[in-house]
Amino acid sequence: MINQKYTRETVTHVRQWVSDKLFSFTTTRPDHFSFIPGQFARLGLPTCEGGAPQVWRAYSMVNGPGQTGLEFYSILVPGGEFTPRLAKLVPGDSLYIDRSAFGFLTLDRFEPGGVLWLIATGTGVSAYLSLLQDANTWLSYQRIILVHGVRHAAELAYRAEILEWAARPPVSVDPKSAAQLRYLPIATREKLPDTPQERLTRLIESGQLETLADSALDPKASKVMLCGNPEMLHEARGLLTKRGFAVGRRGIPGNMAVENYW
Repeated sequence: MINQKYTRETVTHVRQWVSDKLFSFTTTRPDHFSFIPGQFARLGLPTCEGGAPQVWRAYSMVNGPGQTGLEFYSILVPGGEFTPRLAKLVPGDSLYIDRSAFGFLTLDRFEPGGVLWLIATGTGVSAYLSLLQDANTWLSYQRIILVHGVRHAAELAYRAEILEWAARPPVSVDPKSAAQLRYLPIATREKLPDTPQERLTRLIESGQLETLADSALDPKASKVMLCGNPEMLHEARGLLTKRGFAVGRRGIPGNMAVENYW
């Protein structure tokens, strides 16, 4: 009997970013599975071999909506119920994917135009990678500023790809009409070239993030997405709210969108 809520998919590729900590993997894509860049899927694993999936977790798609497979980026949580098993998957293994996509960290929350700030910590960068692989993102804004906060430089997954995209968008768009991408990798436990060793919220509060980006966090001209750990989200949302940023309401576009990534 075919379950109408989820499908069984196959792992096709696994990539280790930081041994025993950060990894990504690609799976086959369920038939008719569609999503808006920035949304997430629910992945499931059975509690016993051959059983139905009973443990589910949310993961943003890394890939763009027009690509064949589905790619996800994860951190290994020692002792966790889900990620230690997920980290052991190899090509050919199976996992389950809900047929529906979820989430509202999408560009339809905003009016187009101005500067798009994509601010993330850790694996929260996943949703932004999907957004950057969609032509609409590049055509809707004059500038895109991607800020990725981590502890150590080794945790800057997809850094090489992002630097390539800053030089040339990964989608087919007219360079004259495409947004300019500025990438700001920030580490809190080691010094990176050209960026301070500091927490993202401190950089927002001091105004240093705007200096680094050469762009103002102006609520009249900027839209901000926040995705990452709860502490960063709480602090950053508070700081930006004081500046005039607000999450949209039904029928009223805002200039801030927030996604708690765990």
